Amino acid sequence: MKYVLLIEDNADMRRNLATILEMEGYTVVTCANGRAGLDSARKRMPDIILCDVMMPELDGYEVLQQLRAEPAFDDTPFIFLTAKGEKRDIRSGMNLGADDYLTKPVTATDLLAAIETRLKRSANRAPAEFKPDFSSSGPLEKLGLTPREAEVLLWVAQGKSNADIAMILETSVHTVKKHLQNLFEKIGVETRNGATFRALEILSNRRDLR
Repeated sequence: MKYVLLIEDNADMRRNLATILEMEGYTVVTCANGRAGLDSARKRMPDIILCDVMMPELDGYEVLQQLRAEPAFDDTPFIFLTAKGEKRDIRSGMNLGADDYLTKPVTATDLLAAIETRLKRSANRAPAEFKPDFSSSGPLEKLGLTPREAEVLLWVAQGKSNADIAMILETSVHTVKKHLQNLFEKIGVETRNGATFRALEILSNRRDLR
């Protein structure tokens, strides 16, 4: 069974989400604030983390920032749960390394679909020999890409969808698709998987490119 860490300060919401997950066979550990969530994550590595944004002790952004600073949590899927739906909030979370962003009240269908998708992507991530540094898209420009194309490729390599990238870069999905077409041609690939593999090769060897 997959272990889900649920960090949510609203007791009713926490109880309802935990019930939904447990009925689907997940093992769920719940925490009522960010600091307790951090402690729980470090004691027992969860398969995926669901985290509210606005919480006492530490907010969701601080929780994510601290976890992403620890190598053990590099690949742990992290989904924000929040009542906020503004694009700038979504962008903030994605820039810190969130994998998804669900606006409350979230339906059981959307919640379970998001978890299943992120767990599958996590299982299919890069092999252990890749240790990419996603802090900058600069190295990807050495592939002959424009700065914007390099930014798009950086997010593609992190498993983001076209819609995610459009929100992060504050542009349209159509524009993202156009950048993808251009960068595919420039680096000689035909699929997102091919582009991701090429990007990970570059980002895993940044020191050699400086």
